Amino acid sequence: MRIGLMRHFKVTRGYPSGFFSSSDLMKWVDEYDASGVEESEVDLGGVDWKTCYSSNLSRAEITARRAFKGEITFLDELREIRLSPFFRSNIKLPLPVHLLFIRMAWLMKHPSQNPGKQEVLQQISNTVDRITGHQEENILIVCHGGVMMFMRKELLKRGYKGPKLGRHIEHGKVYVFEN
Repeated sequence: MRIGLMRHFKVTRGYPSGFFSSSDLMKWVDEYDASGVEESEVDLGGVDWKTCYSSNLSRAEITARRAFKGEITFLDELREIRLSPFFRSNIKLPLPVHLLFIRMAWLMKHPSQNPGKQEVLQQISNTVDRITGHQEENILIVCHGGVMMFMRKELLKRGYKGPKLGRHIEHGKVYVFEN
């Protein structure tokens, strides 16, 4: 059985430059989630995908509909891990600094991060169980970069073989894992 992990098309909103308060950061997150995408060619890795699951965020849905011509199952569990500021303040910081603080807080299980790391890992494990449970066919999963990194780790734990994702996961490309 093969599982293909695909990151959604590139978002037109993109990453902003400049300095942001925590409320500015959350406004940008909402704009990013509502943004359109830059559709591109889809590289399906030469596999005939029989089933498709997708995040229900619009950027993933658009990508999934372009990549897969059959019925698609949309799951909340495949949504991007929600950003939550480490601290709420009017202090303005560059986006990379906000993201660094959020990542550190998440790894250190700070209460500002909900869901926490353990919850996310358990959700990914449960989702892989659900998707692979009774199927022995090629499954395409369209989701988000952060989710893909954790899904890859879960698949490797289950004996799948597949590529490293690297620091920058390509948009619209399928990373194939085989069991």
